Amino acid sequence: MKLKIGVIGLGYVGLPLARLFATQYDVVGFDING
Repeated sequence: MKLKIGVIGLGYVGLPLARLFATQYDVVGFDING
């Protein structure tokens, strides 16, 4: 079973973090531009 990671907020830190995790894990990102 592969680990799944959720990243909330794909701004200055969230997007690079999600991309880094995506090299090894399934990643879901969520962002609200408000």
